[in-house]
Amino acid sequence: MYMGGQVCPNSNSIREQVVVVTGTSGGIGKVLCQELVRRSAHVIMACRCLEKGVRARQSIIREIPGASLELLPLDLRSFDCVRRFVRELQTRHTHIDVLINNAGIIFHPEERTTDGFEAHLQCNYLGPFLLTQLLLPMLEKAPQGRIINVSAHGYTAGKMNIEDPLNIGAWAPTFHARDAFAHSKLAVVMATRILDRKLKADKSRITVNACSPGLVRGTDHLRYSPIMKALFAKALTYPWMWLFMKSPYQGSQTMVRLATDPALSEISGEFFNDCERTDITELAKDDLIAEKLYKETLIALKL
Repeated sequence: MYMGGQVCPNSNSIREQVVVVTGTSGGIGKVLCQELVRRSAHVIMACRCLEKGVRARQSIIREIPGASLELLPLDLRSFDCVRRFVRELQTRHTHIDVLINNAGIIFHPEERTTDGFEAHLQCNYLGPFLLTQLLLPMLEKAPQGRIINVSAHGYTAGKMNIEDPLNIGAWAPTFHARDAFAHSKLAVVMATRILDRKLKADKSRITVNACSPGLVRGTDHLRYSPIMKALFAKALTYPWMWLFMKSPYQGSQTMVRLATDPALSEISGEFFNDCERTDITELAKDDLIAEKLYKETLIALKL
């Protein structure tokens, strides 16, 4: 219970609000959808594998009869797929109230996406960034739109060079899955701060915050971890994972609060952990690198 962190302190309803959640076929994403439909939200489940998504949706409906859920395909490894998802969403809804960029990967083997980017960078940062930018007009139409970007504690190990903040040029380091993950999650935190400034400058009602779910067991994220490759290591590790890592329910609580709490309706540009605001590293506060990162991201995405 101690390691699980704080439970969302509010229990208010968000009746008929339209919430988009990415990465919903299992783990935190599925539980997050459950928690939101319990609060009367209409949840759009965006996931890469429709077969798993269908099973997750059916499981939620069995547990919560009458749950309002839509399922749409979204593969963040393809910018074309992100744009198709947005176009389909626009035909179904006039606005969205909340966007939760939950999907992500960790310890993934070295791989290039169809768009030519390293997999962690695109799935954890570039894809969600593009999705957010394309959905800003729909969020503006809501009474008070909210964007929640899921980062991780691992961002603190991330490194970023102002000459090449995306790690795609001559400055790019030798690939290591752990470093690629940390870099992508650092980019999420830094870009969240810059987007907040731009929204405030435009006098937008949209808020944007980043958060960490903590170390969560019971998800597919560790399937590429070196620990999971050896049976003996698994046997030694699993009891400690159960004891010291959060359940998906516990990992979802910070996102639930950010999506539903009226007390946070005007809080923006912050980083949350265990349902509370917390400070970020000095590198994550570096405005020069963050501005360069944001600019280079717009160029990379041709926005």
